[in-house]
This record gives sequence, C-alpha cells and structure tokens, in this order.
Amino acid sequence: MLAVAKILKSFGTDGGLLLSSNVDLETLDFKEPVFITFDGLQVPFFILDYTPKGGKAVVHLNDVHNLEDAEEMSGRTIYADVELEEDEDLDFTGWVIVDRGRRIGICTGLEDIPGNPCLEVRIDGPSESAGVLIPLHEDFIVEVDEDSRTLSLNLPDGLY
Repeated sequence: MLAVAKILKSFGTDGGLLLSSNVDLETLDFKEPVFITFDGLQVPFFILDYTPKGGKAVVHLNDVHNLEDAEEMSGRTIYADVELEEDEDLDFTGWVIVDRGRRIGICTGLEDIPGNPCLEVRIDGPSESAGVLIPLHEDFIVEVDEDSRTLSLNLPDGLY
C-alpha cells in the first residue's frame, strides 16, 4: 500500500472531501478500494466520483454521506494498492531515507542491479561514511514525499 493522497478538509455538505496528492489519482482503478486507517485498521472505501479542482481534487467515497462524516476524515491519509511505474528519471539521490518513522540516512545513488535496483544509503551515526545497499522494492515503500525529498520505508529487520 502506498500513500496516494491526504484529505485536507470536507468540501460541501454532501460528504465531499478535498484532497491533495503527489500522484495522478485518475490513474487509480476506481473499481478497487482505497484505504483509510481508523484505530490502526485499514478500512476500505470506494471512490464514487472524482473532480479535479485547481491542483487538488474533490472526491466522494461510499459511506461518507454528510458533513459530519467528511469532517471525521479530515487530515487522514488515503492509501491504495498501486504499483510504481518504471521511471528512468526517478532519482532519490540526496533524499532522506526513513525506516518506520526513524531517519536512517541519505541516499547517495542508485545501484541498478538487474531485477533488483538498490539505493546506496550513507547511514547516519558515528561512522557516517558507512554505506549500505537497500533494495528499492515497492513492498518496502510507505510514502514518497517529493516536497520534503523524503522516502519513507518499512524495511525488514536487520537489512541495514
């Protein structure tokens, strides 16, 4: 699951939600659910309609029918089961790498191993020159924040 949008606020009185997103939401398969976390559980919702609105979007989700329902969603993140597109221009060099909320280092490059691209990461700590290779696999990616140049991961224990 990747974070695909942030619910900014309610929009109107009919359960509309104003979203910001770093991905093109129109590329989502609206026949598949998106997920919002409530009390630690991923709850599925279907996008009923989508309207671009000045760099943001207004959506209606099933079971969100009024202003009160929409306001309960405000500030939450929307996740979707999406695959990253192969992008030749995607370069995380200089980005902060975070594992489960903890900064681990800075990406210094990409080691393009066929079938297993890896991030070269300079680990923070006493020997900052120490570097490791971390597999760049979609299952490990939690969030890609282009604004703060932060790549949030959920890595298996012992990987770095």
